[in-house]
Amino acid sequence: MIEAPAGTARMTGRSVVFLHAHPDDESIFTAAAIRRLADRGARVVLVTATRGEEGTPLTPLRPGETLVSRRVRELESACALLGVARLVILGHRDSGMAGAPTNGHPRAFARQVLSSARALVDLVDEERAEALVHYDGRGIYGHPDHIAVARLGRWVVHRMQVTGYEATVNPEHLLAGPRHLVEGSRPRSATRHLGSRPAEITTTLRASTAELLTKRRAMAAHDSQVPREAVTATEFGRVYEHEWFVGSGQHGILDEVADDPTGRNSGASLSA
Repeated sequence: MIEAPAGTARMTGRSVVFLHAHPDDESIFTAAAIRRLADRGARVVLVTATRGEEGTPLTPLRPGETLVSRRVRELESACALLGVARLVILGHRDSGMAGAPTNGHPRAFARQVLSSARALVDLVDEERAEALVHYDGRGIYGHPDHIAVARLGRWVVHRMQVTGYEATVNPEHLLAGPRHLVEGSRPRSATRHLGSRPAEITTTLRASTAELLTKRRAMAAHDSQVPREAVTATEFGRVYEHEWFVGSGQHGILDEVADDPTGRNSGASLSA
């Protein structure tokens, strides 16, 4: 556990659900937020839509090991580091990158969004969660499963009337520093089309030294997917210390722990 600053209000008895697409997304985009909430006593529940079947392993699989079993094990290790109280895997199939033949698989998450709506509503209700964290409308970078998370998250936020936080990135910030994993191999000029405009971002967390170390370790736990050079880089902090969110609804729990909470945006619709 990381010590919270003296005088910080405890959040015991409060809960938040984080909805992510694949194992590793929770660590890349929201590790500091999860760790900070957990350290202040909040119950953090992580829902992961898929097991990341379509990832390409960067390290060899062990004899008898599948990519799915490896990625689930990595996810469980990251959850332990981040202080996640409960992990739920919805079990949909990874849809693969936009345009891939796997987008059309009948079990692909991008084709199964509505089937998860009731399960997620029930989970938010069971956990008495006051907030749901998901993705911005473009799914941060356009992956079909990330867009599905955004659609599902917005619908549940609207249905349950909880505070919504859409995890995103600030493209202006990314362009000012070394390359972030979310940029992939795209030309740097394409980075301006990722995430959300700075004016849309309502809530920013800047990881403390201890939180950043935990984030580095959580990302490193996903060693089948996260390149070693990404987590050993001397400029890791400059790239990954900020986490950004677009809030909707009432001022909520992430605003209370944020380093730069500002205004509010709202709106949600989920179409078939």
